[in-house]
Amino acid sequence: MDVVPRLGVWQQAWRLTAAVALSLPVWLSTLALMRDQPGGPGSWILVGDPLVALGCLTALLWRRRWPLTVALIVAVVSTVSALASGAALLALCSVSTRRRPVEIGSVVLAYVTASQLAIGMYPVESSAEAFWWVQIAVPTLTAGIAVAAGMAVGARRVEVRSLRERAESAEREQSARAAQARALERNRIAREMHDVLAHRISLVAMQAGVLDHRGDLSADENRVLVRGIAEGSHQALEELREVLGVLRADPGSPEPPQPSLDRVPDLVADARTSGLDVRLTDDVTGTPPDGVGRTCYRIVQEALTNAAKHAPGAVVRVTLDGTAGGTLGIGVRNGPAPRRTAPPPASGFGLLGLGERITLAGGRLDHRPTPEGGYVLTARLPWPDGPAHSHEMSV
Repeated sequence: MDVVPRLGVWQQAWRLTAAVALSLPVWLSTLALMRDQPGGPGSWILVGDPLVALGCLTALLWRRRWPLTVALIVAVVSTVSALASGAALLALCSVSTRRRPVEIGSVVLAYVTASQLAIGMYPVESSAEAFWWVQIAVPTLTAGIAVAAGMAVGARRVEVRSLRERAESAEREQSARAAQARALERNRIAREMHDVLAHRISLVAMQAGVLDHRGDLSADENRVLVRGIAEGSHQALEELREVLGVLRADPGSPEPPQPSLDRVPDLVADARTSGLDVRLTDDVTGTPPDGVGRTCYRIVQEALTNAAKHAPGAVVRVTLDGTAGGTLGIGVRNGPAPRRTAPPPASGFGLLGLGERITLAGGRLDHRPTPEGGYVLTARLPWPDGPAHSHEMSV
């Protein structure tokens, strides 16, 4: 069933008025011809005919709910009412908007048949009676005009509905793209905030934990830890300002340089300063592309952050190997924590974001606990072949 919009009061009123205007000349012509007949016009054409027409016009109010039923009823009833002929044409026009040949044909047949029977309802002497084909051609022509108008309106409705659906579909797609862009931007911000802050804050938390659990430290050792906490907090704030500055900057402005493989020794040195026993083995030959080096830096950073959170005081071994045309391998292994500490708050977002980074780089990630109670993280990143450069790292 076709869904058509409901009509307002004004829209209904002018359509019904047009139906009356179409049938009024027919009714007046019939009334004038009957005045010349013996006995003059009867009471039916003066009273009954308008009342039947009024009933047909009232029935037209439901033509959109039951178009075929209303059209057939009005077409049949118009047999006894000349003033209802306009209502029959309006009903035929309305059912034609559905563009269903069987429905249209049945209503046209009923309308033309009713028009022939209506001739016997008001017998008048006319020369047109000799031309029977005129009595069929005129109602057929008027019915054809009503059908053509109705089908044109129906085609227009289908076109408007199609355009509306396309506009709604485009709007939904645009909303979905905007939501996806917002989600990607939130993930990017969260990843940047995690990369910048998690490592610093973890080292600060580890140093604070040492102060809390070690009562045998000397005054100099306490001062070193306090100084490390202060410096780590200051660096975390500075890096947070840098991230916020990038997020607030013009989208077209270049981003500041990101850390790469050559910054891994500084990362290890910072971890050692904070009290983590980190040992680095570097067998990398050449300089990898910036994207590969940056991903390697973030892998080592996340691994050291997790080691500081879950195994403070344990020995952490970082190994790097690889060459151009092959892969860049990263391995970070830590033993069990030598002392029991309060469990850190669990998040799980660091390794999740790291997995996304490595997947985007086309690499593989593996991380698991070791039988002796430690933890190992390994990753392999593709290293496209290119100009080799000497690369030496000393710690």
